Amino acid sequence: MRASAAGARFRSARRIPAAVTALVVLGAAGLLLYDLVAVKAHRPGMGWRRDLARQLERHAPADTAVIVGGAVLALLGALLLLIALTPGLRRVLTMRTPDPEAGVRAGLGRKDAAQVLRDRAMEVPGVRSVRVKVGRSRVGVRATSHFRELDDVRADLDEVLAAGIGELGLAHPPRPRVRVGR
Repeated sequence: MRASAAGARFRSARRIPAAVTALVVLGAAGLLLYDLVAVKAHRPGMGWRRDLARQLERHAPADTAVIVGGAVLALLGALLLLIALTPGLRRVLTMRTPDPEAGVRAGLGRKDAAQVLRDRAMEVPGVRSVRVKVGRSRVGVRATSHFRELDDVRADLDEVLAAGIGELGLAHPPRPRVRVGR
C-alpha cells in the first residue's frame, strides 16, 4: 500500500499487472525494432510481418474482422486506463495522523468502521436493529425502533453517531444519514 500525501487515499501498488504489461510492451517493441533494423540492413523482414502485410492488403477497414479486432483492442486499452487511474484500495478509509512528517499512516476498513458504529447505535435505548453502511463521504444508518418516539431515537442516534465518527479518527469524516422506522 502506498499513498502520495498524508490525507490521500491508500492506493494499490499493482506491481504484477504493471510488470506484465511492461514486459509485453517491451517484447513487442524489441521485436518490431529488430525487424526494422533487419529491413534497413537490406535483409528480408520477418515472415510474420510479411504475412500480416499481405493479410492487411486483403482486408478493408470496414471488414467485420477489422472492426472486431479494433473494438477488442479499444476495450483492452480502456480497461488498462481504468486500472491505472482508479485507486485499488477503496475499502480502506484514511485515518488522521498526529505527525504527518513521520511517514506513518493508518487506515480503517469500511466494514470495521460500520461494525463499530453499529455497536454504538445498538446502545441507544429503543433501537431494536440497525444496519450501517460506511462510504467515503457518507454513513448510511437504518434503524428500527420499537418503543420510543422516532424523533427522540433519531436525535439520540445523531448524537451517538457524531461522537462515534469523531472517535474513529478519520482524515475525512463522513456525514451520517439516519433513517428510523418502526
